[in-house]
Amino acid sequence: MFVHYKYPVVSAFLRRPLIPVVHNNKYYRFQQKKMLSTTTFTKERVCLIGSGNWGSVVCKIIGQNVLKHSNQFEPEVRLWVFEEIFNGEKLTTLINREQENPKYLPGHKLGPNIKATPDLLEACQDATVLVFVLPHQFVPSVCDKMTGHIASNAKAISLIKGLEINAEGVTLFSEEISRRLGINVASLSGANIANEVAEEKFCETTIGCKGEEKEGEMFFNLFNTPYFRVNVIRDSAGVELCGALKNVVAVGAGLSDGLGYGSNTKAAIVRRGLLEMRKFGQTFFGDVVQTETFFESCGVADLLTTCMGGRNRKVSEAFIKTGKPIDVLEKELLNGQKLQGTLTAKEVNEFLTARNMVKDFPLFTTVYRIIYQGLEPEAIVRDI
Repeated sequence: MFVHYKYPVVSAFLRRPLIPVVHNNKYYRFQQKKMLSTTTFTKERVCLIGSGNWGSVVCKIIGQNVLKHSNQFEPEVRLWVFEEIFNGEKLTTLINREQENPKYLPGHKLGPNIKATPDLLEACQDATVLVFVLPHQFVPSVCDKMTGHIASNAKAISLIKGLEINAEGVTLFSEEISRRLGINVASLSGANIANEVAEEKFCETTIGCKGEEKEGEMFFNLFNTPYFRVNVIRDSAGVELCGALKNVVAVGAGLSDGLGYGSNTKAAIVRRGLLEMRKFGQTFFGDVVQTETFFESCGVADLLTTCMGGRNRKVSEAFIKTGKPIDVLEKELLNGQKLQGTLTAKEVNEFLTARNMVKDFPLFTTVYRIIYQGLEPEAIVRDI
């Protein structure tokens, strides 16, 4: 049976605990409630792997929720930090003393129960919930270091928006983490611009969890807040695929903005991009990826947000207006963090080229050619 966990948005006076019901043998719907309060079990210990802008925002949410659900989680949250020197001090020292990440999320307290450490093995020791939120190019090396050093009952969730793509095939990062560590891995993605979430402005997100119902409930409790509304669904692959491919579309939107083409043009690029995202999923993943997933926060909502205000749009617009290379703009505009959309565009093109299918995805292909092959930027409307 395909199970779909859904936490619907309801008016406050309608919120009351409901017993889960099966609808048409397909959907599993239940409203937010206090979960697992009477069951005896070992508390979950949480470790975050990654401490950039988004990682720090998520750390703030998790730090609050483990205290809120103290019957389910240990209070201390460990945060693995790639050690850097910031304003003359180690970043981990600053995070632990100031209770905030002054380099990647200044002005927002993470909480007194957050313990930052530069030692990866110390961070993940005895952790039963691993939250991966780091640039996708570092996944193999980080997982290799963790192999043999994680709890036997550990499970993970990936917040990484990217795909491992080459000529041989497409690998979701949840699958890559699962393969390397031998654990179940869920995925989270949505219309979640980090600084807006940090400011507690309302948004939604989507968690894809193929595990048991209690695992989906656990992740719901770990992430859901009144301003960060969580839907849990079974289509983990679709959640992750949307989170990666929308960045390529956002690069196209940024190119359009840089050329001054206006809202109508960008809307056309977004629409065509959504169609190519769905086509890619159905062509290479089949029925594993559900059409309904593209209407969750991880799908059309995230696509719209990224194309209006995300970093991929911002840097791509500057690419046109300044003529500077992408790597230079990353240093100037992203504090040295890597842009996901351009790298994913390159990997997708390699994958499609190996299958002689580049013409079947004209927007993805045009974005790649403009960024990497010097194609005139005006092709963003001419060749799609």
